[in-house]
Amino acid sequence: MAGVEGRVALVTGGGRGIGRATAELLSSRGARVMCVARSEQDLANVGLDYSVADLGTQGGCAQAVADTQRQLGPIEILVCNHGLGSAHEKVIWEQQTDDWSESMRINLDGPFHLSKLILPAMVKNQYGRVVFTSSTAGLVPEHAGSAYNSSKSGLLGLMRSVAVDGGPFGITSNAVLPGWVRTDMAERSAQKEATDRDITSDQVWAERAALYPAGRVATPQEVAETIAFLASEESSGVSGEAIRVALGSVW
Repeated sequence: MAGVEGRVALVTGGGRGIGRATAELLSSRGARVMCVARSEQDLANVGLDYSVADLGTQGGCAQAVADTQRQLGPIEILVCNHGLGSAHEKVIWEQQTDDWSESMRINLDGPFHLSKLILPAMVKNQYGRVVFTSSTAGLVPEHAGSAYNSSKSGLLGLMRSVAVDGGPFGITSNAVLPGWVRTDMAERSAQKEATDRDITSDQVWAERAALYPAGRVATPQEVAETIAFLASEESSGVSGEAIRVALGSVW
């Protein structure tokens, strides 16, 4: 199988969690990977090529793309995985407008700018794989998370637009929708919930695990395996799909 060998991949949010697991997996299968995040320390610990950039700005997106093209060549795989969680959010009537705007800027505007910058080379080369990390919250909203829910739902619309526009040029576009995964971002929400309810974060995670038939939450590696398939040549028949990685649950 050709898989991803020799392909140039840009993985955002690549310093930790699902992004790091994906970058390491793609690299182990022969892809030439550029990791992007805001924390240089996190990126340096991964041990792959990296670009430090704020993907919530047009300039940061342009920098990440330019760094990748200069060091590795035209981008053939885009894994748009970076994002802002919902631990800081409130019920919608108490939601701060600035929090809404920040979530949209990072979670939805950034992926748009990256797609806009990267797709022309994919069109020219008649090949591309685009994978967005959305969330089950993009389909079934969580409580007190209007900005996160809306941005992750919007990401599905962007994914499908890329699939339709890029389809005639050998480009596929899909999204993975993880349920609860024990990442740093999810840990922050667990700690906030634990504080609000006067319980421990381990109790919160036990309740989250009980949501799934398997009795546990998914791992970053499990999500990365699905992303890696969608990033591969073998996934050519799959496009415009929102695929849950949630152990048989809807959320």
